[in-house]
Amino acid sequence: SQITIPADVTPERVPTHIVDYSEAEQTDEQLYQEISKVTWCKLMVFFSLLQVTSHWIPLINDRTDKDSRVPLILVGNKSDLVEHSSMETILPIMNKYTEIETCVECSAKNLKNISELFYYAQKAVLHPTGPLYCPDQKEMKAACVRALTRIFKVSDLDNDGILNDNELNFFQRTCFNTPLPPQALEDVKNVVRKNTTDGVCVDGLTLKGFLFLHTLFIQRGRHETTWAVLRRFGYDDDLELHQDYLFPLLKIPPDCSTELNHNASLFLQGVFDKHDKDRDCALSPEELKDLFDVFPYMPWGPDVNNTVCTNEHGWITYQGFLSQWTLTTYLDVQRCLEYLGYLGYSIIAEQESQASAITVTREKSLDLQKKQTQRSVFLCKVFGGPGSGKSGLLQSLLGHNLMHQKMIREEHKSYYAISTAHVYGQEKYLLLHEVFPDFDYLSESDLSCDVVCLIYDVSNPCSFEYCAQIFKQYFVDSRVPCMLVAAKADLPEVRQQFSPSPLDFCRTYRLPPPQSFTCNTASTPSKDIFIKLATMATYPEKLWSDSVCVCVVSFASHARLRCMCTCNRCTFCLCQNFLNSELLHTVKAKLYTAISSRHMSQVDLKSSSVWLRVSLGAAVFAVLGFTMYRLLLKPR
Repeated sequence: SQITIPADVTPERVPTHIVDYSEAEQTDEQLYQEISKVTWCKLMVFFSLLQVTSHWIPLINDRTDKDSRVPLILVGNKSDLVEHSSMETILPIMNKYTEIETCVECSAKNLKNISELFYYAQKAVLHPTGPLYCPDQKEMKAACVRALTRIFKVSDLDNDGILNDNELNFFQRTCFNTPLPPQALEDVKNVVRKNTTDGVCVDGLTLKGFLFLHTLFIQRGRHETTWAVLRRFGYDDDLELHQDYLFPLLKIPPDCSTELNHNASLFLQGVFDKHDKDRDCALSPEELKDLFDVFPYMPWGPDVNNTVCTNEHGWITYQGFLSQWTLTTYLDVQRCLEYLGYLGYSIIAEQESQASAITVTREKSLDLQKKQTQRSVFLCKVFGGPGSGKSGLLQSLLGHNLMHQKMIREEHKSYYAISTAHVYGQEKYLLLHEVFPDFDYLSESDLSCDVVCLIYDVSNPCSFEYCAQIFKQYFVDSRVPCMLVAAKADLPEVRQQFSPSPLDFCRTYRLPPPQSFTCNTASTPSKDIFIKLATMATYPEKLWSDSVCVCVVSFASHARLRCMCTCNRCTFCLCQNFLNSELLHTVKAKLYTAISSRHMSQVDLKSSSVWLRVSLGAAVFAVLGFTMYRLLLKPR
């Protein structure tokens, strides 16, 4: 017979479906089918213990897989017919068969322990002892210890190896929605002090004490407390982090990208500070290993050190740390959600899930339409033939010159590089991706980006042809801005065999002129070219449709301005040409001659020189202001 108990009968609203088997009315095949269907709990009702050990338990074990066995509860029925308890006889059987969760003696006639029977059946399913505790060895199982150790490390907000009162109260509120009174906290620590050594240190709970408390809960039959903690931190019945916890639902429309929001950046800053024990703003290999100790595997390989910025020791800096997270979020947001789950983002940040850490940008087509974007991460694909200098360009973004690049081992090489660049005072992330030079097999993902960098070797006469062919094949009708980079500019430039020349090619297709670049420098290579790329990616419609090379101005030493383009069309370039023109130098020389011819004193000459410079400066700013006025009022 079959009985279904409604969900609202039990305290935790668990629907219960009971199947009764009678050997006199049903066949063995029917029994085997019902055993294979059980997903909740088996209640073995007996009156004779001999049949339990000799027949029923072996039969059930033979018909179920060892890894998928559900809890088994022994039910001693007809307790009203005997005057003594058989629990002492049951205990050895329970110790022998670890799948037996508990044993209950009851009577269907007088309803003795009937409600308790179903309570323990429900408890055996919702809070099973098997995954947590080994009764033979009287200690928690390795998987349980591993899960609780991660929970301890996540809850240890200052990473000092001790849960102080504030951290314990935060843990208590997180798991049970209520803080512990000061006296209750002290009572907990006193229990640990009396039963373990080194369980309490500096008036805080150590990992050893934390594990002891949960062992005590389980031994006293309060394993629902341990399960409440485990499930709050994302664990399922097999003590693995649940897929819904690691990968919360996040809808990403086509043509949109993903970025970390401000709350996620603050959380990651806290994680970095938590593990930067020596406060040198960089994570040593030991500190990085400690940070990823809450992961089931090491997520970052040795190539990360050649993907983001590092210090002189090769350790990942704070900027590099955030850059790597930004890269992961942009390229593989599901992996980012998984990583944040391991770090306990939803717990520490008190958010519903890791999805709240992600900002989904609007469609790129809408950005182009409105000619503005709120995005802060831009992808640049780097195309070039073999030996053209692609890897050198990527490493230069990280501040690595040619000497440093020669020390990179081949197996540690990275095809990505990410760092920040300032565009008109705003910090943007520029992500460079070196595309494998295979002209015939460029996929759609190889071509999808915010800006294209076509790089060729000025010392190789055959190098430019690859860039020209790539542009004409894939980008000539595209709205993606492109920049041509003349790499290895420190070497003698040779004439390119491909016609037209790089400069004429740029003029023909209305591209900015080729930008000279070299990483063979004594110090950090110049980042001017990366600022240009970031600017082109930020303002693609202006740079591409209007065919105007935006003049990116940055502050140099002594507050002097310098133009970062050679277009000869922008306001700054026109003013620079005016200042360097032969006409201005002639006027300046004649003024000096006229003043000197009056035989003025040295003081008067000095004062006149100052006056002349002020006058020239005023004239230049007047020309600059007039030109900007004309540009702003010029109809589009």
